[in-house]
Amino acid sequence: MFVLFAAPPEKEVDWRWEGADGIYRFLGRVYRFVTRRVGADGPATGPADRQVRRKLHQCLQKITEDFESRWHFNTCIASIMELVNVLYAEEENIGSTVLNEVIEKLALMLAPFAPYLSQEIWEELGREGPVFRQPWPVFDPELAKADLAEIVVQVNGKLRSRVYAAFGTPKDELESLALADPKVQQAIAGKQVVRVVTVPDKLVNIVVK
Repeated sequence: MFVLFAAPPEKEVDWRWEGADGIYRFLGRVYRFVTRRVGADGPATGPADRQVRRKLHQCLQKITEDFESRWHFNTCIASIMELVNVLYAEEENIGSTVLNEVIEKLALMLAPFAPYLSQEIWEELGREGPVFRQPWPVFDPELAKADLAEIVVQVNGKLRSRVYAAFGTPKDELESLALADPKVQQAIAGKQVVRVVTVPDKLVNIVVK
């Protein structure tokens, strides 16, 4: 069982009042979404199911790894916020099967940080017993994998854009994709491309003079 309600004695947690209002608003946002969607009628599947499930497992992976290795609260909360943003953006496109899975795991992920809210969500789901006594959810690394690689595009080492391509896309295709990007074209207009340095699945750096 994954129990995470106290920091190890050798690790001092830096508690601060700054940002408390923002966290309060975020938790309210979570609760509004849950109470609006729990038990709502809708199709079992939706067009955003794959994207939402991927984000869920990426969030689970991030929190699990941060707790096991670094004990970083801020990055864990940031990851949950990203997940909630996706839930709001795709609310009408999520099937009930994935939605129920996400809400259940959201309650479990929030338990170390917001136990009272997590317990409220747990009971909204019709579950019994303390939420903090439930097993920690397990992420699926295959589901967490992104469909496309995010390629950083630089001009003379400065970030100019980002493009997306399938993992394993050949270097020449990545270079063509980067050079065709409107922001990159604007940055290299009137200049001579000296060379292009490409790191597959990660980076294209266009050197100009």
